[in-house]
Amino acid sequence: MRALLYGVIWTLAAVELAAAAHPAAAAPVSRAEHRRAVLAPLEQAATDCFAETIGNNPAALAHARAGRWYEAAGVIGFLCRPEVDAMTKARDHLEGRGAGGRYFTGPYARHLGQELARRLEPLLTTKAFANAEPRPDSEASAVAPAAEP
Repeated sequence: MRALLYGVIWTLAAVELAAAAHPAAAAPVSRAEHRRAVLAPLEQAATDCFAETIGNNPAALAHARAGRWYEAAGVIGFLCRPEVDAMTKARDHLEGRGAGGRYFTGPYARHLGQELARRLEPLLTTKAFANAEPRPDSEASAVAPAAEP
């Protein structure tokens, strides 16, 4: 009887040690964690694409400086189409047909402007600096220099 009791105790101890050594096998990934793990990198890639292409396009950057994020994204939107398609298709696959399009035009679009403003902040702020040289188009340069004695 003691041998059976010790055997059960040793078996339970071995199972606990194995579960502690491999936590992924002990606790299955929840559905929400799986969705987040799949969708987060795709959303990040789409936002990275928007930020990079707006930063590199003068017309889109002018819209961004004026706070017109929808127009800025519209100027370069076709360049980020592969990233947006990957994001919407993954959401469709996980949540059902049409969910990706609804997410892109709804929650994603609402927060895209804030995220782009944060990322592009160094490009959006105008930088002033002091310069002792007169501007080339100033009136001082139009006046002839005084003759030397």
